[in-house]
Amino acid sequence: MKSITRLLRLWTIQRVFIRHGLDELVLSIPLFRPVAFIYHLFPWNWQRQHQELAPRGERIRLSLEELGPIFIKFGQMLSTRHDLMPDDIASELTRLQDRVPPFSSLEARQLIEKAYGRPVTEVFQHFETDPMASASIAQVHAAQLWDGKEVVVKVLRPGIEKVIRQDIAVMYLLAELVQRYWKDARRLRPVEIVAEYEKTIFDELDLMREAANASQVRRNFENDPTLYVPEVYWNYTHTNVMVMERIYGIPVGDIKRLKELGVNFKRLGELGVEVFFTQVFRHNFFHADMHPGNIFVDATRPNEPQYMAVDFGIVGTLTPEDKRYLAENFYAFFNRDYKRVAELHVESGWVPPNTRVDEFESAIRSVCEPIFNLPIKDISFGNFLLRLFQTARRFNMEVQPQLVLLQKTLLNIEGLGRQLYPDLDLWSTAKPFIERWMDEQVGVRALFNGVKVNLPKLLENLPYMPNLLHDVLKQATNQQLKLQWESKQIESLRKEAHHAQTKLHLILAGGSLLVGGALALNTPIPLNDSAILLLTGSLMIIGIGLISYGLIKR
Repeated sequence: MKSITRLLRLWTIQRVFIRHGLDELVLSIPLFRPVAFIYHLFPWNWQRQHQELAPRGERIRLSLEELGPIFIKFGQMLSTRHDLMPDDIASELTRLQDRVPPFSSLEARQLIEKAYGRPVTEVFQHFETDPMASASIAQVHAAQLWDGKEVVVKVLRPGIEKVIRQDIAVMYLLAELVQRYWKDARRLRPVEIVAEYEKTIFDELDLMREAANASQVRRNFENDPTLYVPEVYWNYTHTNVMVMERIYGIPVGDIKRLKELGVNFKRLGELGVEVFFTQVFRHNFFHADMHPGNIFVDATRPNEPQYMAVDFGIVGTLTPEDKRYLAENFYAFFNRDYKRVAELHVESGWVPPNTRVDEFESAIRSVCEPIFNLPIKDISFGNFLLRLFQTARRFNMEVQPQLVLLQKTLLNIEGLGRQLYPDLDLWSTAKPFIERWMDEQVGVRALFNGVKVNLPKLLENLPYMPNLLHDVLKQATNQQLKLQWESKQIESLRKEAHHAQTKLHLILAGGSLLVGGALALNTPIPLNDSAILLLTGSLMIIGIGLISYGLIKR
């Protein structure tokens, strides 16, 4: 039965593509060619072949809109992937709107009552029948709790999970076909792209998860005046129903209203950049769906406005490695160190290890240099990313699916900035933040942070080290350790052992100086003998420095 449903859906997709003039897309996959041939046999399709077609980007957008909400959301994700498609298609896909007709208020009430196990009138003092907003996954109703608090109630669409599973299965089938028959598919990794989308959209189906995401971001910005996140009411939240504090901010896209209130648009634009970099690099937990419909402005203080965010169904995180490489890329880019940018791409594995760094550096410079010192109104990140990815493609750079959400968020921030303050200098706004973050990771602050984190662990395990070393040597003597490593692994072990030995020597040397200095201070020293005190203090400082360096040395 599932196979029949999947085949019917596949037939519908092909029919929609052909009707919108995307014959070349269908004909590029051998499995679809018979369908296209049959479709063109019908007389009512002959006239369509002679009609003037709209631009291909528009035809793709219209096809996705006709195929329904799941394909609309997939198209929205693809709109950020300028590495996957030409700029005209990506730009057209940004026009996809996740607005669908609401489902009936009766169904909404039934879902809420089933979740709570009691009538809506017992849960809420007042419940608005007409929804405030309706999207592909859920819709939102205004309500009031019995204690007088005004809230919004988010309810999942009935039967949405079944629809999503059917469409995701078809997307996997299409991705596998594309990967098999399209020569560039290995680099684009379409199956992994669908897998990333599947994870994202199924996360949106669990409103408990969304509520937890919102609570986390709220805690992250608890004492930060740049962003406000409404409170989640956990006693009223279930997997398919969520209740949050109602906010009354001004939609960020309502430029006219913001101007009437005298909002400082320059400050608002700078705050958007600060919020983005704070979420990505300081919290490593970022709102990944920051389109204008989810962002509001508190204009109570026009010169110090505050952003307000809702809808945390999609959030993103980065691995420590990706975050570090990304930050170093930004840092090198802001300093126009294109050689370092090229080296980082090789070190991270984003391009093959045999890539000529000098050639890659030259290619990156040709893309990046022309846009420096330009205001945001004169920069299209879409075009910039397109050129950058086209350049990287020449060097066999593989798509990084884990960075999809980050690219999407960055483009959303660009769109907000272009709306609010086109003269915003993105570079001067972001550069100090990246420099401060780098200092915290590799500078003096990182040294002391490393000591603070690792010293208790070292002190805790120090008494056990002699016994552990004795056990290892004993097992080695009795041939109980049978190591069958290849030459590369043996070499790696040798280097690690040498590295560990160096760290141990540093820690022992530092400890000796520290203990020696402490013993010296415990012996009677004339108070006027400042030279001895200075020398003793210096030895102790050097000892602490050696221990700290040994602890954080990689």
